[in-house]
Amino acid sequence: MLDPSNMKILVLNCGSSSIKYQVIAMKSPTENTLLGKGIIERIGLPDAILTHKPVGKPVYEAVRDIPDHTVGISLILEALVNPEHGVLESISEIAAVGHRVTHGGEFFKESTLITKDVKKKVEACFDLAPLHNPANMKGILAMEHILPNVPQVAVFDTSFHQTVPPKNYMYALPYKYYEQYRVRRYGFHGTSHKFVAQEACKLTGTDFAHSKIITCHIGSGASVTAIMDGKSFDTSMGFTPVDGLIMGTRCGNTDPGALIYIAEKEGLNLNRLSIMINKESGMLGITDLSSDMRDVRAAASSGNARAQLALEMFWTRIKKFVGSYAAQMGGVDLIVFTGGIGENDFKTREQVCEGLEFMGVKFDTKLNKEVNGRDLLLSTPDSKVKVAVVATNEELVIATDTFRITQPCTE
Repeated sequence: MLDPSNMKILVLNCGSSSIKYQVIAMKSPTENTLLGKGIIERIGLPDAILTHKPVGKPVYEAVRDIPDHTVGISLILEALVNPEHGVLESISEIAAVGHRVTHGGEFFKESTLITKDVKKKVEACFDLAPLHNPANMKGILAMEHILPNVPQVAVFDTSFHQTVPPKNYMYALPYKYYEQYRVRRYGFHGTSHKFVAQEACKLTGTDFAHSKIITCHIGSGASVTAIMDGKSFDTSMGFTPVDGLIMGTRCGNTDPGALIYIAEKEGLNLNRLSIMINKESGMLGITDLSSDMRDVRAAASSGNARAQLALEMFWTRIKKFVGSYAAQMGGVDLIVFTGGIGENDFKTREQVCEGLEFMGVKFDTKLNKEVNGRDLLLSTPDSKVKVAVVATNEELVIATDTFRITQPCTE
């Protein structure tokens, strides 16, 4: 019998052509050990790449044809039990599998054990997340095929935002489109927003259940969330992840009339328009250079005017949401930065907080430059509003939820 006090959980995040994974040993919801992690890239293409990083052992890389997710997951499991670079003696040690699922629609307000009914509802959301949910389902089905008796859990990007009130999630479109197609704001990055808010509260001594928090998940994909008394109150991403902030390749908030105008002028069909707003806009579209913040920062430092413009637009949009959410909640107690840019780019944190003194923010610019990967309080001791940077760990959240939900299944 598997020991429920030391469950080894495989966490999978399946994209259309990639699989990210971690193996985490869970002793309790608050005690865990990372055993290994990795990623498979270029699934379905020649020379797919597995990069496997076992804790305490050298990195292992393999290049080979991986035609689908089932083959990819089989390759991951082989790496996990390999005598030289593995982290398990046998795949039978895997007690449960946790999956990141992008869209749960209005079906799921929390993580759940995967059943036939759950799979049907995930499939019902395919139209809402056509690039993500089908890939997530491939991972679920692949694990069912390889380890049919191991319980699986779905952890949804959207579930944390199911507490957002109708006044914030409804669009001012004919109401019938909500009734017929459930067109509304759903929000994403929910797992990350909840995790970093809770961790920042521990760091700063803030009461998560009785506070006003603004979390800024800033990466290639980016969103801001208002959290009031422990619940998501509003969030910048909408019906799809393209809404809200300027991102690496997504346009964020844009007048729909401008999109219609461009489509008419350029003769763009809906598919081509979708590609434009999702993959050719944002920092890449403004600079015509790169979607990577590091490249844009370097170009701006070299005098590239469009790169500088992109940065100013990027920072301003984040600040707009911070101010808007503070107004909606009647103030803010804590502002949190996370994500690849939020954690690593001191200039973004500085620019967003600059000028927020009227809200009670006193920002320590010197300390802000010395983060170096640490979770850190960045506001001064006399600041009415606390500001923190916290590293996100969505995989740990998925493992924790999987542990909590499946532990009875192992008894």
